[in-house]
Amino acid sequence: MVEVCSDNELIDRHLGGDDEAFATIITRYQAYIFAIVLRFVSERQDAEDLAQEVFLQLYRSLPNKQEGELKSWIGKTAVNKALDWKRSQKRRQALAECLEQICLAENRSDSKIEQVILQREQEMLLHQLCRGLSPPYRRVVVKYHFEGKSYQTIAREEGISVKTVESRLYRARKMMKEKWEEGD
Repeated sequence: MVEVCSDNELIDRHLGGDDEAFATIITRYQAYIFAIVLRFVSERQDAEDLAQEVFLQLYRSLPNKQEGELKSWIGKTAVNKALDWKRSQKRRQALAECLEQICLAENRSDSKIEQVILQREQEMLLHQLCRGLSPPYRRVVVKYHFEGKSYQTIAREEGISVKTVESRLYRARKMMKEKWEEGD
């Protein structure tokens, strides 16, 4: 007779060192995850890769998982991974289009093309990372890096001290660096 365990029992067993319990979770939810990510991607291989990322995230996060239904948590994780993938695909597509436009432009040297491409890629990355910041940090980063405003101008507009502007920029850079290191 096959023993059927609840998700919570499997999680407890896995956290207790039972690797087969995690394998059972994978078997139980692989079709569910695959179906979710397949809605967002067109290629089967991409969907399989994303499903693997979901299980890897699950494996890493199970020790810290809050109480709640595992299936909905896995579903949310799958949707988030798929959305992140779609955003990265759009970013790659925009970069490819930019490269194409630059290559078609006349009278540009190779080093200048590389410089423009790198600058454009850095701007796109900074925009993406900036979206993950809370509003006070995001506003300061946008005003400083994208609008080219001075610390004094930002302080006056935000109603804060110059030291607070410096502090927010420092913390925002630190948060964006951490986000970058954990994501890509």
